[in-house]
Amino acid sequence: MKLYDPGTLKTFLTQHGITASKGLGQHFLCSRSAVESIVGATEGCSGILEIGPGPGVLTSPLSESSESMIALELDDRMIAALKDSAPKAEVLKLDALQADLPKLLSGLPEPRAIVSNLPYYITGPLVTRIAEARDHYSLAVLMMQKEVAHRIMAKAGNRNRGSLSVYLQSLFEISLVCHVAPSAFVPPPKVESTVLKFIPKELNVPIELQGKYFHLVRCSFAQPRKTLANNLVAAYRVDRETISSRIESVNLDEMIRPHDVPQEAWKLLAVAMADLILQ
Repeated sequence: MKLYDPGTLKTFLTQHGITASKGLGQHFLCSRSAVESIVGATEGCSGILEIGPGPGVLTSPLSESSESMIALELDDRMIAALKDSAPKAEVLKLDALQADLPKLLSGLPEPRAIVSNLPYYITGPLVTRIAEARDHYSLAVLMMQKEVAHRIMAKAGNRNRGSLSVYLQSLFEISLVCHVAPSAFVPPPKVESTVLKFIPKELNVPIELQGKYFHLVRCSFAQPRKTLANNLVAAYRVDRETISSRIESVNLDEMIRPHDVPQEAWKLLAVAMADLILQ
């Protein structure tokens, strides 16, 4: 069913008595080029987990291109509609923020992918849940607000760079799939969207430090306008001289701001701070 066609989608929604819910942040994709780009990005994946399928604009072609597919949906109206638009998909009424994603993924054939048009109001928590399940899939294709995508992709020196940038770039190779204009949705949102592809990679941090690594990153960006040293002094409650010596030991200026720290330097900083972050 080609629900990416606006006319077909509107007819389908009317037939099922569906209107977009503002409370659930619903905007239904209706762009052939965007759908084809997203489906193409999952090429070769046998098992697919989709979060928030809505009426099934992506679910229909994804269920046809994969061997097995699970879709997580909370809206009863959508669950009923998905029986028509994507009969091959297994639809479960589950909240992705509460669901056991590793368990669900483990029940799918490999290689596996996660696909989601992320609801804007829970993008951060949902991306974190997806990242935490990274050992159980080969790639994730996620649509989000363009501004959030810019922050995620921001490199050192970019003021948009924050703890989320460092966190996700530490765990994934991230690439652009496509940009999606507001006119590609029914109803159109007020913002532009971007689709990113995430391929898990090894966290190149000593195993004993991995549990504290991201705490260090978050503390470093606690007050982004302050220097890295000031943030770390406040977080770890040690003297300035101690923190400055650790920062300088990894060839960083003690006056550097967190958004200017190169990605590869975070691992070195964690090692240099090991005795403090493991306390």
